Amino acid sequence: MISLSIDTAVILAAGLGRRLHPLTLVIPKSMLPIADKPILEYTIEWLRKNGVTDVIICTGYLSSMIENYFNDGSNLGINVMYAKADRLLGTAGQLKHAESLLDVDRFLCVYGDAIYNFDLKGMVDRHKESDSIATIALIPYRVRLPYGFICIDDEYMVTSWDEKPTIKGLINIGCYMMEKEFLSLIPNTPTHMNTVFMDAISKGRRISAYVVDEYAFNDIGDKRSYMKVYRKYLEMLGYDKI
Repeated sequence: MISLSIDTAVILAAGLGRRLHPLTLVIPKSMLPIADKPILEYTIEWLRKNGVTDVIICTGYLSSMIENYFNDGSNLGINVMYAKADRLLGTAGQLKHAESLLDVDRFLCVYGDAIYNFDLKGMVDRHKESDSIATIALIPYRVRLPYGFICIDDEYMVTSWDEKPTIKGLINIGCYMMEKEFLSLIPNTPTHMNTVFMDAISKGRRISAYVVDEYAFNDIGDKRSYMKVYRKYLEMLGYDKI
């Protein structure tokens, strides 16, 4: 286990998972199986490996399935608590709902519908050095558009044609290092994380970034990505050879 100054993490796992219907009609998205265990178990194991000892899981939709499976977390060697909401709160709203359970000055916040695999020490160090209220983990991303982009001038004359261009950039992977003060920026209404971050930046608050390798993150946002990750982990466990 890695020794870190971050020992508490909040996992946001209260969403409906609409893009994964009909799978998520009877099971919360974070509990969908990937090979031999649910998504959320991979996340908790990753946190424990990186030195996290206390986890707060924000639940809502079908919350009992999560609570009955993990209980107090002792079977996984970690302390688990729950912040259960009775309505949809958005990603930032879920975090705000867990505020009363957070008795630390600094914590990690992650989404419960992804699998992470990177060393958190570098992110902790980056956060401390930057003197920021929050640090966002990012990965490089590229996508090739299926259409040609045509540029025109003010007289509607074509000036260029870029056939199926590739767009490159950095994307958010739903992993944040935060000072507890960040919670004061979240209103007591359903709110999404991007809204709070942009509001913080507009107020001059420091937000830093930590870039990790693209292979350190497995997104499970829709049925296609879910099956891709599922097959990947089956191959890793050797089940594809059975």
